[in-house]
Amino acid sequence: MRLSHAAALAAVALLTGAATPASPPAETISFFITSTGPGAGADLGGLAGADRHCARLAEAVGAANRTWRAYLSTVARDGQPAVHARYRIGSGPWYNAKGVKVATDVADLHSDANLLGKENSLNEKGEMVNGRGDTPNMHDILTGSTLEGRASSDTTDTTCRNWTSSSEGSALVGHHDKQGGGANPTSWNSAHGSRGCSLPNLQSSGGNGLFYCFAI
Repeated sequence: MRLSHAAALAAVALLTGAATPASPPAETISFFITSTGPGAGADLGGLAGADRHCARLAEAVGAANRTWRAYLSTVARDGQPAVHARYRIGSGPWYNAKGVKVATDVADLHSDANLLGKENSLNEKGEMVNGRGDTPNMHDILTGSTLEGRASSDTTDTTCRNWTSSSEGSALVGHHDKQGGGANPTSWNSAHGSRGCSLPNLQSSGGNGLFYCFAI
């Protein structure tokens, strides 16, 4: 009996010990960039809405067994205290959808030693996100945070009204590919302010309303 081509390859693999590398199990994923935003620019429905979006995207790829938090800061407003992104995301370590450890802990994440960048800062599907030089460029990632991952003390809007505005205001963004312009062009979390809060305004400076999600 003649073996099919596929069966023959399988037999050879079995005899030689060769095997196709398996993808990391979904439960190991603990960091990703959202593949899409909620659809209203920087109006994410506040921190709660952003967290729900992280959870929905994680569930879609089989990673719903973790608690997910958006890496976003908010400023003190309407009687509520400021919230700092670095304290929302647990203690690490964090792995991308390919199983690469991008940071060991919070200190490592906010240091030059982290392994973030275009190749490792993937979306929940394990896909690379467009960066500088790609069309369209989508490297501006919403954070509302300083280099240390804290809410800014600036008196101007740095969080698009705590992630509830899709028109007026501005938000601090990072460059996931660690390239570009701004005050800190190589920063993944605090490169510059956005031109506005609507999706067209975010897109005009190289963004698409995307943000980072971490499992705690």
